[in-house]
Amino acid sequence: MFSTFERFVAFRYLRARRQEGFISVTAWFSFLGIALGVAALIIVMSVMNGFRHELLNRIIGMNGHLAIYSNTTSLPDYELLTEEVKKLPGITGANPIVEGQAMATAHDNATGVLVHGMKLSDLEARKTISDNLVLGRLSLFERPNAAIIGKRLAEKLGLILGDKITLISPEGNSTAFGTMPRTRAFEIAAIFDAGMIQYDSTFVFIPLDSAQKFFRLGDGVTGIEIFTENPEKIERFKDEIYALVHGKNVRLFDWQQANKEFFSTIKVERNVMFIILTLIILVASFNVISTLIMLVKDKGRDIAILRTMGATQGMMMRVFFIAGSSIGALGAFCGATFGLLFSWNIDSIRKAIESLSGTELFRAEIYFLSKLPARVDLNEVLLVVFIALLLTFLASLYPAWRASRLDPVEALRYE
Repeated sequence: MFSTFERFVAFRYLRARRQEGFISVTAWFSFLGIALGVAALIIVMSVMNGFRHELLNRIIGMNGHLAIYSNTTSLPDYELLTEEVKKLPGITGANPIVEGQAMATAHDNATGVLVHGMKLSDLEARKTISDNLVLGRLSLFERPNAAIIGKRLAEKLGLILGDKITLISPEGNSTAFGTMPRTRAFEIAAIFDAGMIQYDSTFVFIPLDSAQKFFRLGDGVTGIEIFTENPEKIERFKDEIYALVHGKNVRLFDWQQANKEFFSTIKVERNVMFIILTLIILVASFNVISTLIMLVKDKGRDIAILRTMGATQGMMMRVFFIAGSSIGALGAFCGATFGLLFSWNIDSIRKAIESLSGTELFRAEIYFLSKLPARVDLNEVLLVVFIALLLTFLASLYPAWRASRLDPVEALRYE
């Protein structure tokens, strides 16, 4: 496509002599602008993807993809309904659950918690909990007074394995002296670290039958949590389950409904950041235009001599197009390399900066996650590189056209 002569002249022009040092400086700034723009865009997109992926995995890993809740106090005959749901295609798991709010107290400390009553087998299948135990064993959950709590809740209440945590139900017992709080003590059997502060500081897991007694549900449960093979296509599974429970006094609630505003906000922020950071690459492309225009003006005599020696207008246009495109291509490649390396090691870099500066850059209490996530999407990386190359190619066209239209007679006359 490009001849050896054209490439040689283009690269020779980019290696400016000492008296042409300013052009070389502007070319370097153009290269750095494109590289930094590409790197910043890849890093930000990777972090936004990482946030969404980690939050999604933790949210649906703790609460299920879809839930069937009773419109009354409890859901009777839940075992039969659970088995029917498990038989549906695409359903990977379903388990009954008792959910309720309570006050937890220990060592003169108190906080609000969300109590989850589950069977041991169902808790073992929930990898977000079973694979993230920091203390204790799940086998101890078989005890009727056992409880499993999050790491941050344990720190807040000053609890360790074997300690007692007292749960106070918001609905008390009616006595001759008025309503008395309903309380029950549970022994800490294990402590988990799910990596998301919202769960680590509020969730308390107790055996299903103990939760039924504590919340006075009899033989019923509050709902059935369902896991599917593809949570992104939850509507398809929701329609099948709705047909199964149609006519029963229940309602369906999926993870998208529970976190609609949260994930919509992440999506909007991601799109806005993409547009803003693309402007950095656009500004760097304008620097390429100014660099090439100055180069064309400075090389007017050289262009005229080459034209008189037989170089065509097309050859001169391609020379300066190669010069501008090379800046963009090299900048995009270096920026993509730096962006990928930074994204793959972003949490290690964060820890190093924190240790050097002595400040906490990523607080779990604010960002919900215990570490800074990044998830590289190859398609997005290719899109960013394509945008950088396209803008640079377009920016190179006008100066290259100016160079090809230069009249050699006029250029030599005014030298």
